Amino acid sequence: MPVARVLVESSLPHLDRLFDYGVPEALDESAKPGVRVKVKFNGQDLNGFIMERVAESDAGHTLVPLAKVVSPVPVLTPAVRELVSSVAARYAGTVSDVLRVAVPPRVARLEKEFASAEPEGPAVPDQAEPREATALQAGPAQDALPSAWAAYHNGQAFLQHLAGGGSPRAVLNPLQGFGPGGWPQLLAEAVAAAYASGRGAVVVVPDYRDLDRLEEALHCLLPEDAVARLTADDGPTPRYRSFLRLLAGTARVAIGTRSAAFAPVKDLGLVACWDDGDDLHIEQRAPYAHAREVLLLRAGQEDAACLLAGHSRSTEAQRLVEAGWARAVEAGRPDVRRTAPRIVNTADSFEQERDPLARIARLPGAAWRAAKEGLERGPVLVQVARAGYAPSLACEMCREPARCGSCQGPLAVAGASGTSAMPQCRWCSTPAPDWHCVHCGGRRLRKGATGVIRTAEELGRAFPGKTVVTSSGDQVKAEVGPGKALVVATVGAEPVADGGYAAALLLDGDSLLRRETLRAGEDTVRRWFNAAALVRPAADGGLVVVTAADTAAVGALLRWDPAGYAERELSLRMELQLPPAVRLASVTGPRAAVEHYTGAVSAELASSGITLRTAGPAPVVLSGPPSPRRSAEDVRTLLFFPYGQAASVTRVLRVTRAAAAAKRSSEPFQLRLDGIDVL
Repeated sequence: MPVARVLVESSLPHLDRLFDYGVPEALDESAKPGVRVKVKFNGQDLNGFIMERVAESDAGHTLVPLAKVVSPVPVLTPAVRELVSSVAARYAGTVSDVLRVAVPPRVARLEKEFASAEPEGPAVPDQAEPREATALQAGPAQDALPSAWAAYHNGQAFLQHLAGGGSPRAVLNPLQGFGPGGWPQLLAEAVAAAYASGRGAVVVVPDYRDLDRLEEALHCLLPEDAVARLTADDGPTPRYRSFLRLLAGTARVAIGTRSAAFAPVKDLGLVACWDDGDDLHIEQRAPYAHAREVLLLRAGQEDAACLLAGHSRSTEAQRLVEAGWARAVEAGRPDVRRTAPRIVNTADSFEQERDPLARIARLPGAAWRAAKEGLERGPVLVQVARAGYAPSLACEMCREPARCGSCQGPLAVAGASGTSAMPQCRWCSTPAPDWHCVHCGGRRLRKGATGVIRTAEELGRAFPGKTVVTSSGDQVKAEVGPGKALVVATVGAEPVADGGYAAALLLDGDSLLRRETLRAGEDTVRRWFNAAALVRPAADGGLVVVTAADTAAVGALLRWDPAGYAERELSLRMELQLPPAVRLASVTGPRAAVEHYTGAVSAELASSGITLRTAGPAPVVLSGPPSPRRSAEDVRTLLFFPYGQAASVTRVLRVTRAAAAAKRSSEPFQLRLDGIDVL
């Protein structure tokens, strides 16, 4: 096999293909498929990966030899090679961009520790046709099956099927977020069942706090050296060491954040994702792949079991359940009533009669009483929508939002210095000591919103002598003790209390629900359930007070019915033909470039009998400062297409983009598929 087919590391779409290079005799033994190499390309030395060795080349010219084998370790296994190609095709991106996420940066000295190992990628089975999910059948009898799943319908059958070597697919909604029986134990028991069947597992979680809890639960059930932790937060050396352990087969279980979805686990038996609705699962670089979708592709390609778990249920997971691809694993209503806290809404008719001002007060009387009584029994959680002190300022006279004179960004007060603090721009950090309103000429500012620091300050005055703990921004706390304290946290930064919270106050609910995004309700429900799951059961005095209008989202929390809300939300999306009922592509950039690209795509698809539903081009509202890649004059066009046509549409999107890049016929633009923040 004297020819090496190399994928050159380049984000240019028209270079997203394999190039043939000759293999010198000196490199013949080390130039294996999957190794890193350095090649000459257009007069430059570029890095790349050998994807395969072949006997002949169809290039039609003398091949340039490989310049160097950077590392003899085949870091790209056959299974991961197939996966990255599928992810690039699904998101109309380049394979090189996906590889940047899938394979961590090299640390040369660590490879000497694994020099004696001969890692070989797991065999990739032929991809079968999608099958309907049948009733979960129990596998061979197991002597000591875990018991935490016994409280859930289909839970025990899922574990038995998994431990027996099967590949069941399930969507799980755990009830409790702390202590024994919480979600870390449930996921750890599922991984242990796959491990007992002689197979490996991959589990992806949103952040390091969830990762620490999962790792602790796994170490109680599995040997410590069987688990490898993959996250960029640990630094390049520990991350690459864990990657090599998985590659060599000394570790069979990979846990980590979004990039762990590509971990080279041998004999993969289970892929799992915790809280798949969290936007931390979305890669922030092109092609912006979602870890959930990567795991779904991997489960299909390697015939592995799949588990999507979360206190709430995303509409994407609900679509899988309704399509029959996965089974719902839920607790019965008696177990829900036994485990869930009591929920009170300050906007219902009963509370309105007792406190007529509850609808407009940020801390209604019911919430104040819940905090006062809860502090007698333990810690109390206060969830707020925004970080900082006063994250939004407005003119006191005309109520127009206060804007920076340099970049037109929003003004805010970051510190806890009260009204004497200097307002500054949230985008460019420019102070505004002499601000004046361009609409009415006023010079006095008022708070448009209250942040976590201001909330903690006010609660400290309302409950003198009580400890107040804040968790937000870059000061997020993972855990708090069982002591009597007020824990004020932004959404998503709630620490876990030892023994659970005595009460929780979910403030700023209307602000969360009023956000101008399609997923405002879904995301708010997810954040409410994640916080409420940290509270003790109602039988132990656990109480959750939510301050929001009486909407369907509040009703789902009151009934503790995440599946019902997801079903309702998905039915509305299907009626309106909005994601995830259909797929979405967004094209953002200069108007001429966007119109040229979308016109070429529509013409190519029309020749195949496919007509896209489009919206735009429309001006893009910037959520941050302008940059070389983001201009205030940029426009966006949305393309909607059904799943049945997705393969054809994404292929045309990809090919047309590569052709435009090769010809340099337009200015650069951004192509993004299934972006959850676009609508």
